[in-house]
Amino acid sequence: MILHSNILGQGQAFIILHGFLGMSDNWKTLGKKFSEQGYEVHLIDQRNHGRSFRGDAFNYAVLAKDLKQYCDSYELNNIVLLGHSMGGKTAMLFATMYPERVSKLIVSDISPRYYPLHHQLILKGLSALDFEVIKTRKEAEDILANFVSEFGIRQFLLKNLYWVKKGQLGLRINLKALKENIEEIGEALPMHSIFEGDTLFLKADRSGYISHDDEILIKTHFPNAVIDTIKNSGHWLHAENPKEFYENVIRFLS
Repeated sequence: MILHSNILGQGQAFIILHGFLGMSDNWKTLGKKFSEQGYEVHLIDQRNHGRSFRGDAFNYAVLAKDLKQYCDSYELNNIVLLGHSMGGKTAMLFATMYPERVSKLIVSDISPRYYPLHHQLILKGLSALDFEVIKTRKEAEDILANFVSEFGIRQFLLKNLYWVKKGQLGLRINLKALKENIEEIGEALPMHSIFEGDTLFLKADRSGYISHDDEILIKTHFPNAVIDTIKNSGHWLHAENPKEFYENVIRFLS
């Protein structure tokens, strides 16, 4: 099985991996802009997300293998690889496992370190959505609001809603598999994993996902890494400050 993707433009392959509970659609606007710079942009849905296949197994080794199969299927080499959050962890591991496939690596607001569990309330909220009862997006949002106070995060999560058939809503994510494997999301990059290629880490100035201590760890795994800060942004930095995000990436690539 091959991961679902949306492919834009022509040129050097540029793969973008979304974060936990996200999907390729989250990157459509930036993906289009990158494609206009002469890249063939592959917006990918990782397994158990978006329109990609579902599976009980869910960890970074499996996600990296899915990406390898995807690259083999499309005969992609010398790729630019960008990943946000969970997608950043997948990208980091892939680059250390298959360095010959990656020309440049971009990691968005995540460090190679272990992160403690912190998505429980969101998963509880998504689990509370009973689509036998809920018939509109508004009803789904009202229930989510009991668990997730931030409007922006609710809107991000509600992108996973879709019409299974007329009058029947559902979630694109495989909630069962994600809940069963939630510990895997925070896993650290294996200790001896190293990628010596050009790497850019983008950290949000308001998220705390990449601390000063993380910068030392980043350099251990990625000796040629540059770390830049995106101002006026939280963890979804590409959505909160897309202009600065885009400019930083293009500067790095050129």
